[in-house]
Amino acid sequence: MGSIQATRGTRDILPEEVRYWQQIEAAAREILGRAAYQEIRTPIFEQTNLFERGIGEATDVVGKEMYTFKDRGDRSITLRPEGTAGVVRSFIEHSLNAQGGVQRLWYCGSMFRYERPQAGRQRQFHQIGVEVLGSPSPRADVEVIAIFADILQALGLKKLVLNLNSIGNASDRLHYREALVSYLTPHKADLDADSQDRLARNPLRILDSKDERTQAILTEAPSVLDHLNPDSQQRFEQVQALLTDLNIPFLINTRLVRGLDYYTHTVFEMQSADLGAQATVGGGGRYDGLVAELGGADTPAVGWAIGIERLVILLQQLHSLPAANVDFYLVSRGTQAEAQAVVLAQKLRQGGFTVELDLSGSAFGKQFKRADRSGAAACLIVGDDEAASQTVQLKWLATGNQDAIAQSQLFDITEELRQKIQAAKLLH
Repeated sequence: MGSIQATRGTRDILPEEVRYWQQIEAAAREILGRAAYQEIRTPIFEQTNLFERGIGEATDVVGKEMYTFKDRGDRSITLRPEGTAGVVRSFIEHSLNAQGGVQRLWYCGSMFRYERPQAGRQRQFHQIGVEVLGSPSPRADVEVIAIFADILQALGLKKLVLNLNSIGNASDRLHYREALVSYLTPHKADLDADSQDRLARNPLRILDSKDERTQAILTEAPSVLDHLNPDSQQRFEQVQALLTDLNIPFLINTRLVRGLDYYTHTVFEMQSADLGAQATVGGGGRYDGLVAELGGADTPAVGWAIGIERLVILLQQLHSLPAANVDFYLVSRGTQAEAQAVVLAQKLRQGGFTVELDLSGSAFGKQFKRADRSGAAACLIVGDDEAASQTVQLKWLATGNQDAIAQSQLFDITEELRQKIQAAKLLH
């Protein structure tokens, strides 16, 4: 019988890579915390109609990509393909608007879409996202973009471009849709198959086509910016002015419409030249009608989501992370020595040190090799002689200096040990 492997479109995130994930999550948590955003955690699956109503039945996500199934109660359930709809459902269900003021929320978790797996895009993927509910101001749009930029800057990412556009309000979007369909209909036979299908049900998505022939047709297509009403135009100009005030460079991209039906006014994507064809790190925009669409009060909102897998690829290209942060690697051999080592390791951990205890029982030589590879500052050695005398050999791996010390004395010199560990790590 063959071995069982991970399902296509999913992958294991192994310990060395997990450290990049932790770096991303820590940077996001710190920056979002400084901006008074609160974390929210929503279920990994929801009623299917939440996404049909929220995202739009004409979208590729709902029409082609959702993982939908019937549960044992014959209810239609869907693994969440994105985070916003679930956050909005929770906002309505728990009457978060009753708390008054603007709700600043963020989330982190798994999403699911049935897509062709490729680098940075899996069928189970992960996002960090923010949602600001209750403010119609362009300042809210700029705040979330600025926080997005701060997170990427904190991670040391470069070669980033903010693509920006406005699709106006519902009326603007309808007028633009009519103009775009009118322009594209005479070219229908020359469009790629997906674009021909989208022409009737979701024509704005044709602007995202990667087909060269379709892109050539779109060069003369009408611009959405020409169909904004004066208020929408003024709003977009305010967003641009505030971004300029913050020294956040941007590129107006009139083809940018995003793939979900709930967007209004500002839409944006952050792209990296280091990601090749799949250049988008994350994106978002304003969705003023979604809360009402899902049964809540009329509530303006704006947000974004970052794809963690793509960020990890960028970080791996940018730098390697230092070795794991181990203070002591504890080596022991012999029945009494191994028993003492377990106690010693636990006491040191309780004292705030990071200790890796070798559990192999192999020869000292093999254990010492593992100690050298561990990245630890020092190696603690307990053999038969040390067990009998209640001592331990303390060896500093960077210099090779080694001394015998009473096991009990270790806990009398903890501050001295911390200082030496810090100095030893600087030598690595």
